[in-house]
Amino acid sequence: MTSHRHILTINLEDYFQVGPLRSVIPQRYWPRFESRVEQNTAAALDLLDEVGATATFFTIGWIADHMSDVVAEVARRGHEVASKGYFHRALSEMSPEEFRADVVRSRLAIERASGQAVRGYRIARGWFSEDDLWALDILAEEGFDYDSSLRPLGRSVAGDSDRWVLHRHRTGDHEIWEAPISSWKFCGYSLPISGGNFTRQLPEGFMRRRVAQWDKQQRAPLVFYFHVWELDPDQPRVTAVPYLERVRQYRNLEHMPERVRHYLDEYRFTSLCDYLKLPMTPAPERAAADQKTIDAAQDAAWNPADRQAVSVVVPCFNEEPTLAYLANTLERFIKEYERLYKFTFVFVDDGSSDATWSRLNELFGARDDCVLVQHKQNRGVAAATLTGIHHAPDEIVASIDCDCSYDPNHLTVMIPLLTEGIDLVTASPYHSDGAVAHVPGWRLFLSKGLSRLYRLVLHHKFSTYTSCCRIYRRSAMTNLHIKNDGYFGIAEILARMDMNGAKMVESPAILESRILGQSKMKVVMTIVGHLKLLASLVSERAQGCRVESLQSGEQG
Repeated sequence: MTSHRHILTINLEDYFQVGPLRSVIPQRYWPRFESRVEQNTAAALDLLDEVGATATFFTIGWIADHMSDVVAEVARRGHEVASKGYFHRALSEMSPEEFRADVVRSRLAIERASGQAVRGYRIARGWFSEDDLWALDILAEEGFDYDSSLRPLGRSVAGDSDRWVLHRHRTGDHEIWEAPISSWKFCGYSLPISGGNFTRQLPEGFMRRRVAQWDKQQRAPLVFYFHVWELDPDQPRVTAVPYLERVRQYRNLEHMPERVRHYLDEYRFTSLCDYLKLPMTPAPERAAADQKTIDAAQDAAWNPADRQAVSVVVPCFNEEPTLAYLANTLERFIKEYERLYKFTFVFVDDGSSDATWSRLNELFGARDDCVLVQHKQNRGVAAATLTGIHHAPDEIVASIDCDCSYDPNHLTVMIPLLTEGIDLVTASPYHSDGAVAHVPGWRLFLSKGLSRLYRLVLHHKFSTYTSCCRIYRRSAMTNLHIKNDGYFGIAEILARMDMNGAKMVESPAILESRILGQSKMKVVMTIVGHLKLLASLVSERAQGCRVESLQSGEQG
């Protein structure tokens, strides 16, 4: 091990919060996923203990608020905790005012969780460019001692030797240290050599030689980094993202623990705070006091008796891989709307052949707000929905897909539409104000084609007839009987209510492809089933018209 000290920084974030997955996992979906940040952070801390290194953990404020024990453990084991913003946002997504607010919010959350005063910052997504140095001015004004958001790449600051290593940035009456990610300079260009995606993607031998060259030739410290999730080759694979983004996220994950260990064994690393000789001081106590005052004021204004009772039916068939995601989604959903609604969840296991039933009992069986029902044999999603409605204790009954392809938050938009005289509200991605995301074109073509056919037959001219995301008036469903129990039975429920004279409305919504697990839909069988249902409805309508005509003739 060399005697030259270098700087080790670790990005503390979960596998689903990163840039490559952003196109299919927006921030509002984070609580739906099964977190692995605790085990991954523990793995990083154990590795640091083994090699005798300390590090700066750049932490997302959202994690500090939602998993404070993880951040507290980092501080307890002697490492520095710094800020990586509150959400995983790029600087280009924020105005200067929004950036300042995000910085302050993240610092408050991290100080509350860690007990340490936060001294440093790193942008969560992307890196600062030449046009972004105004952000350093704001950080300096807010009292930060250093930043580590510069990454020399290509021609970026390649010709300025003072700015591609640790240096002081001066702005007005303020100064702030800048610790750029270390890069190799070649023919006027820069290439990062110090961790993260570059360590995983670039040839291992090339990277080791460049780091060894830096250690021998540079007086400035190497600034190395990696993410805690990069130590987790078994993390769930999100397949809905484009191929190149999957490569960026998952390639060589199985080799990353070994590669990181090589550098920690070979070189001496310490935290930024330690290297800059900045004292680690306790966090201001006023932050916790202010938050306690806010929470107390909110609790005093809330009356649980004012909540509206709503049952939510969730049909499940071979959904074992998605249930943890569903549980996290619903947990967040309940917390967000607990002051407005009293939810009861009715889970119907539709004769699953995997461990869905045992997993449902494990996750929801002991909860007072959950009802579990099981079909001994698979009957179909429509039958499962009606079973759930039958077991629902409330007059207002919502239904959602187990895979959350419709955001459950949209239920709070639909529930108020179930006004007096309305018996059903259905979500509609094909509505002019609706949308679809990451759904295959062929599926959209077929689904929209079926909707056109249903519009020719039924009184309600909806854009969508097959959505499982609905709000039902339970009393209007009491005497409803359907002939089809599967996917096309969902359309039949709406059709029977239409023909019985029920009043229904549709609400624009966003439909997304499932992220985890596999779709159970048999495309050809579903199409044939819909066509048979349509033919049956046309026949019934024609027969009804003949009966009305005969009755009218007899009366005449």
